[in-house]
Amino acid sequence: MGIKRPPRLRRFDYRGKYRYFLTICTVDRRRVFHESDATTSVITQFLHLAEEYNFAVPAYCVMTNHLHALLRGCEARSDFRQFVVRFKQRTGFDWKQRTGQTLWQEGYFDRVLREEETDLSVIAYIAANPVSAGLAASCAEYPFLGSSEYSARELEELIRQWQGEQAIDRWCHAVEP
Repeated sequence: MGIKRPPRLRRFDYRGKYRYFLTICTVDRRRVFHESDATTSVITQFLHLAEEYNFAVPAYCVMTNHLHALLRGCEARSDFRQFVVRFKQRTGFDWKQRTGQTLWQEGYFDRVLREEETDLSVIAYIAANPVSAGLAASCAEYPFLGSSEYSARELEELIRQWQGEQAIDRWCHAVEP
């Protein structure tokens, strides 16, 4: 039998001005986020709780069976674990009331970003999800992609910028002796 909950870092309390890449999957990876009202409700609660727990959300994307987000703690008291627990409780309860079904799988996946890692690479990954899955021709067209800091067009421009930097980086490495 596999691990039910992905392990958290042992000597890290998940509080403070840190950045996290978060993925939460639906139970059994069911494709439940296809109707606009249900998905919009989850997004609204996510953004409200992020603000309540003092997190900025440079990017989020709700796919049919999972949520990706980049979160940045804004204060020393920003508590990532409490935020995720509260979000899953609140949205899971609302979902159960509406459908009679469980929404989220147990646990979640997170990665604490290192200082040298840029927000831009994570934003690009998050925004590429709906395009890669064939749900939209561009990230700006996908209705369940957003940010508490950027408009859809600004996210698209950030991704173009990141892609340009990656192309320049690849070219520089290709021509090095």
